Amino acid sequence: MKSMKRSWLLAVGALAVAPALLLSQAPPNSVFIEALTWEEIRDDIAAGKTTIIIPTAGTEQKGPHMVMGEHKYVMEYTMNEVARVLGNALVSPIMTYVPEGNWGEQPTGHMRMPGTITLPEEWFRDLLIHTAKSHATGGFTDIVFIGDSGGNQRGMSAVTDQLNHEWADTGIRAHFIGDYYAKSNDDINAYLRALGFADAQIGTHAGLIDTSQMLFVNPHHVRMDKAVPNGGFAGSGVSGDPSLATAALGEAQLRIKIDNALAQIRASVGTR
Repeated sequence: MKSMKRSWLLAVGALAVAPALLLSQAPPNSVFIEALTWEEIRDDIAAGKTTIIIPTAGTEQKGPHMVMGEHKYVMEYTMNEVARVLGNALVSPIMTYVPEGNWGEQPTGHMRMPGTITLPEEWFRDLLIHTAKSHATGGFTDIVFIGDSGGNQRGMSAVTDQLNHEWADTGIRAHFIGDYYAKSNDDINAYLRALGFADAQIGTHAGLIDTSQMLFVNPHHVRMDKAVPNGGFAGSGVSGDPSLATAALGEAQLRIKIDNALAQIRASVGTR
């Protein structure tokens, strides 16, 4: 009897341990390179994942009701979706240091609120260049720049042109996917207007749009008790009415961003 009991306990223990062992030995299922080893990245490139997405976000104020990392959290969701649908892409670590205004005795832009971090435009461009050339050295042949905020767009466009000039006689190309931001902003505003929202409710920063997207990807980072029209006071950093935001609206908006990015990436990379 004791022998049978011991055998039963060993069997149960083996069943409990086996899943953990299987999980630890299973290949990772991530498109983000910081979650992969260099050998796994090498093998992914050899298998055809030769596109690398370099996402830019920012660390900036999002009003009294939302955390500073909103752009990063949105990019984590959208870039995961984009890379998985493409099937031939990995994602570089999201850049959270971007141009946000000037610091000093008279700060400008979002730098007027504590917690915002800025880089000079030329430093931001250098960061993009060095990141892109690092990935090209590693074996990626299509370098894709995508940004979730307005201050990132000009630098990514300029760097794309510069790199393509330098890489003209190589098999490497850079791609600026501006539709993810510019076209999506237009499409999302049109979508919300069609639902009956006024421009004053939609706003331009930390309002209905940004808050809805964050409610979908990470609702714990939204303080809805502080989500009021235009932040409730002058200088709040909010334009629009975040109290009207919903996760369902955010999901629909992010689908627009993802679809626009996929369409432009396929059109650009597909011309190779």
